[in-house]
Amino acid sequence: MAIVRSIPGTADGRRRLALDSPVDRRPIDEIDVADAAEVAAAVARARAAQPDWAARGVAERADILRAAVGILVARREEIIDTVHAETGKPRVEALTMEIVAGCDFLNHWSARARRDLRPHRQRLHGYLLPLKKLYIDYQPLGVIGVITPWNGPFILSLNPVVQALLAGNSVVLKPSEVTPRSGEWVVRILREAGVPDDVVQVLHGDGETGAALVDAEIDKVCFTGSVGTGRKIAASCAQRLLPYTLELGGKDAMIVCADADLDRAAAGAVYLSMFNTGQVCMSVERIYVVDSVADEFIRRVTEQAAAVTYGPGAADMGPLFWDRQLDVVTRHLEDAKAKGADVAVGGAPAAGNGLYFQPTVVVGATHEMQLMTEETFGPVVAITRVRDEDEAIRLANDSRYGLSGSVFTKDAAKARRIAARLVTGSVVHNDASVIYGVAEAPFGGRKESGVGQVNGTDALRGFTHAQPVLIDRWQSKKESVWYPYSEKTQRSLEAVVRYGFGTRLGRRLLS
Repeated sequence: MAIVRSIPGTADGRRRLALDSPVDRRPIDEIDVADAAEVAAAVARARAAQPDWAARGVAERADILRAAVGILVARREEIIDTVHAETGKPRVEALTMEIVAGCDFLNHWSARARRDLRPHRQRLHGYLLPLKKLYIDYQPLGVIGVITPWNGPFILSLNPVVQALLAGNSVVLKPSEVTPRSGEWVVRILREAGVPDDVVQVLHGDGETGAALVDAEIDKVCFTGSVGTGRKIAASCAQRLLPYTLELGGKDAMIVCADADLDRAAAGAVYLSMFNTGQVCMSVERIYVVDSVADEFIRRVTEQAAAVTYGPGAADMGPLFWDRQLDVVTRHLEDAKAKGADVAVGGAPAAGNGLYFQPTVVVGATHEMQLMTEETFGPVVAITRVRDEDEAIRLANDSRYGLSGSVFTKDAAKARRIAARLVTGSVVHNDASVIYGVAEAPFGGRKESGVGQVNGTDALRGFTHAQPVLIDRWQSKKESVWYPYSEKTQRSLEAVVRYGFGTRLGRRLLS
């Protein structure tokens, strides 16, 4: 919900928050804030339940999670209604971001779990090969604390929770206080599919509840949110050497090359800056267009942005989800105008009670402006002309963020060459933002955009400890290098060095 207000607490002293709609600011819900004692109790229940869940084995866990796909399909209208009530996002965007992606992640990870988490034998190299056998077992970490944001409230809760459960962990989820019921749907669906109540739990609350979860007796933190909160979590985890992954902010750059398909580039610039009202960590926040095609590109962008509909009902774009974002977007645009940028389309909050903001195009943006250096998280296309692709790459890298980026060109090989020079977590050719939905792609930021990665081929293993087990092949009574040392011990070791590593054939055989 876009507006969160503190209201009088309950008789037992618990804090309460009131939640108002971003569409028209009417009251729509209230939540009780879980305190540290409630967090500790939930974690204790999760700790007690986790061994039995892990003992079921990966195949049984995968079957339960796959059954959740059918439940998600059946309950999709209820989930969409909740997401819309809390965010105001259009039905198409709720289907695209939350439902389709949710079905795909559930289906994909439950299918991969048996293969990715199966204990396996790892072939050894060199002189150890005839002596030992190596096995890798994947042990669940225990209790995972998952803290998620409000911009993709269902999918950004579902994905890490499902991965952690498949790996044999129990999970305590703390969704954003801005969108609590959307996150809560994840737990409801998984319990309906057969995950035990204490294995997956939800706690509601604000930053105090999240801090209590991080400080509780958990075994890993998985956080998606702001850079500031991510720093605090990292500092807290460092005190206990607790593992964590942080998916933080972005200021993603889009590079438009001279040979780009301008129709696609312009359409992409508008959509990829404005879908979900621009509130996507991988949305396009900066555009660098080569000067030789800039005039035509700007003309097409301006034309398309002016046609974007917004407001209640069947519109292209919904409201900002949180009242605080309205202030941020307004401040960035006022700063850009004061420093010489031209607002070609939009540029102001829309009239009415809702948190709507006009689709906006800014031309002549520079790195002296907050619009090009701070995360805006709003429906703004910010365009900068550059001499050539080299200048575009330099400016794209001139950021404290490094989450993702995009390159628009007809030459795929050129896109890969430019990508290799971009200091960012991922790069997309002729598209953007979609990379999180590509389950096979490791997703994570560089610089201030995060620590660690989610998704990819090692996603499920990221919620485990990979335990190597080294087995003796021959069960000999002693090793050749054990006490007591002798001249034979030394001759054997010298032979390994001389004939094994001292010759080209030996090095090849032992590699």
